[in-house]
Amino acid sequence: MKKFLTIGFFSCLIALFPFLLAGCRSPFVSATITNHSGSPISLIEVDYPSASFGIGSLEPEATFPYRFKIQGSGSLKIQFTDATGKTHAASGPELVEGEQGSLSITIGPKNEISWVPHLSKIR
Repeated sequence: MKKFLTIGFFSCLIALFPFLLAGCRSPFVSATITNHSGSPISLIEVDYPSASFGIGSLEPEATFPYRFKIQGSGSLKIQFTDATGKTHAASGPELVEGEQGSLSITIGPKNEISWVPHLSKIR
């Protein structure tokens, strides 16, 4: 009898597994930083509501991917140092807790920053 209960329990758990996963989805943002400045950049830091991420350096035409969860609300910020040692900073779009999707951050030829968010709030 004990063996039957164990097999029955695991059979039910396996049958319910896809439904359990569907209900336990956590929203996240898949971000990429791309360096189109023409020279290496360093000390890159991206601040978002309640946390930050960064990378030591990024070569020209290289991309750095990062995935994060938004907790709280506020604007994005980036700071980096160019090849001449000058520090650049910029503010980006507002983020709201619960949003998910993708975010592209591009550093251009004159160290200008462009932000392309594709975010939506999950229900």
